Amino acid sequence: MTGFLADADLTANVIELRRQQITDYIDLTSSNPTSNGLLFPADILADAAAPYWQTRRYQPNPRGLLPTRQAIADYYAQRTPALIIDPEQDIFVTASTSEAYALLFALLTNPGDNVLAPQISYPLFEYLAAMFRIELRSYPLDPQRGWRIDPWQLARLSDERTRAVLIVSPHNPTGMVVKQAIPVLQWLGLPIICDEVFAEMPYAIPHVPPLAALMPQLPIFTLNGISKMFALPDLKLGWAVVNPSARQYTDRLEVLNDTLLGANALTQFMLPTIMQRGHEFVGQQRQVIQKNIATVMNMLADVDCVRVRAPDAGYYLFIEVLTPQDEEAVVLQLLDAGVFVHPGFFFGYDQGCFVVLSCLVAEPRLSLGVQRLIAGLRLIVASDS
Repeated sequence: MTGFLADADLTANVIELRRQQITDYIDLTSSNPTSNGLLFPADILADAAAPYWQTRRYQPNPRGLLPTRQAIADYYAQRTPALIIDPEQDIFVTASTSEAYALLFALLTNPGDNVLAPQISYPLFEYLAAMFRIELRSYPLDPQRGWRIDPWQLARLSDERTRAVLIVSPHNPTGMVVKQAIPVLQWLGLPIICDEVFAEMPYAIPHVPPLAALMPQLPIFTLNGISKMFALPDLKLGWAVVNPSARQYTDRLEVLNDTLLGANALTQFMLPTIMQRGHEFVGQQRQVIQKNIATVMNMLADVDCVRVRAPDAGYYLFIEVLTPQDEEAVVLQLLDAGVFVHPGFFFGYDQGCFVVLSCLVAEPRLSLGVQRLIAGLRLIVASDS
């Protein structure tokens, strides 16, 4: 067999098989806002869509509809610090941030090239690297410095075939945010792809700065969308913002986006209204997530067998379990205790024992799930002695 993942073992792993056998458990991994009570106001969506049906015309634009791009530019002008971009030149509307990643991998790499990505990350990067037949080189994040990027390791991994650095800020799942310029990135001089889909969910900091505003001299592609920001994963709209230092790539990126034209016209048409009237919902969603994080942090504060750092932003908690047992064994035992969490190795981290939970889960299931988590972990650690 040849082609994508031809040699991969895609059978369900032990954890997934066990989960399929158990029905009475609380899922603390849920990242779907629509199944956790976070529903964007239906009246705003109806108002945003209504005029489209009266003026419906298919007018494809390889960069996206101009009013859509203007709304995105206005959003970045209001960030702290502001990122000033030209809606005519600097924005490419896509069907999702995943599609934006694919476009940029196609833009920047040839088969055999490599890109640098954080060692702790979700599997999307591995699949994209396989699709484009490039090497994914993982740079470590330093747990002693709040999961900050290790500049020396980043520099060491770069060679003559390195084409880009991937940065996730806010980072998933550690919640780390890049708050200031990183000198090693300037020294490398490589294009940066910055994923900031959790930017509207600060927790331990007041706001999430756009990396392109912190390092304007570097070519930076900023990825975001409405899935996390407005809890609208079903409406499928994302974007790639090109800062002025990256405008040398825009003509080729336009051809790539024109080849796919993945973003549908209706959602593009709706975006200006969603942006203009959705601020209250974004604030409400942020408050719910912040309250949920605080609840879980308080519940874990007196649990001796775990260590957890408050995230700068996002809704995940990356929890260290102080046990010599491996993560698979821990997650399986927690399933037996009635709660499901992700193991750290799901995010590509193989140091120590970590579990990951989502604070998007609605109350009271969140607190009940964490109670089961704590009880299960105490039993696990007690069995170590």
